[in-house]
Amino acid sequence: MILNTDGTKPIYVQIAEWLETEILNGNFLQDQKVYSQYQLAEIFNINPATAAKGLTLLVEDDVLYKKRGLGMFVTEAAQAIILTKRREHSLKRLVTELVSEAEQLNVGMDELLEMVRKESKQSKGE
Repeated sequence: MILNTDGTKPIYVQIAEWLETEILNGNFLQDQKVYSQYQLAEIFNINPATAAKGLTLLVEDDVLYKKRGLGMFVTEAAQAIILTKRREHSLKRLVTELVSEAEQLNVGMDELLEMVRKESKQSKGE
């Protein structure tokens, strides 16, 4: 992953989202140790404090838990928490923006749904 240092999204949030994606993709499983703040700092060439802030976000969301002296580990409910969060926040925001844009362009609901279906088929390789 390449961090977007020019965007409006803070780097520590990008780090947290990257780790969430890694968990969703099965690269980190329940009770498995994740990268330390120093490993993340080295991987992404960032300050360890920034990496720590990203890890802290995930601890606060109950995606990761700390074992004193051992590091951060994936919680049992991590995948469910991430999926719920992304559905309720990210996906809802994108749908709201999509509907708003469609209304501004006078694209009807049937046409919009057909565009979504077509894109879904293309992304699945159908």
